Amino acid sequence: MTSRYHDTPRNEILPYVPERCARVLEFGCGTGATISAIRTHRSVEWAGGLERDAGAAERARAVLDRVWEGDAETSTFDRDIAAASLDLVLCLDVLEHLVDPWTMVTRIAGLLAPGGRLVISVPNIRHYKFISNLFFKGDFHYRDAGLLDRTHLRFFVRDTAIDLATRGGLKLVTCDNAHPPKAGDMRWLMSKLSAGGLDPLMTKQYVVVSANT
Repeated sequence: MTSRYHDTPRNEILPYVPERCARVLEFGCGTGATISAIRTHRSVEWAGGLERDAGAAERARAVLDRVWEGDAETSTFDRDIAAASLDLVLCLDVLEHLVDPWTMVTRIAGLLAPGGRLVISVPNIRHYKFISNLFFKGDFHYRDAGLLDRTHLRFFVRDTAIDLATRGGLKLVTCDNAHPPKAGDMRWLMSKLSAGGLDPLMTKQYVVVSANT
């Protein structure tokens, strides 16, 4: 059954979308909400998506040019898309669910046009709440959602997220907190007082952007 998650556009990634964005592919595209949001800012000529949820995939077909339904790792998407033809590939909250995300990024790298971008988001296992619960409570219980989502197969910190996003010869553009603190709140204050030293402990999720340069 399609959930609210599948319908929610990931507007926080819009600042990372390149000016040239004619051909876009999204892994875990849901109903196509994020690509629809991109289309309000960029001239997208072709958009494709991969989605496991059958209901979401069916709805995505109404807004995307091509949808591959099923498991991304066994999909033949990279046989169906010309090499070096994509301007933007999105993997938002996807790669941590894969058995071999490193090979997946290498497959994606071969599809990016010169200057094309890969934008990924992955949770940060170094977040202070996880460390505190593990250290003081011995809590490593999987849950239905969050950092210890029971479907997460891989875990990342900043350096390993960057390593993942730069496989296949891609070059790092930026690695940012997906949800930076607002000026004046406690996380913002702690960041300022520590000159950024505490940022890795207060970041729940990273957005990493790499490019074919």
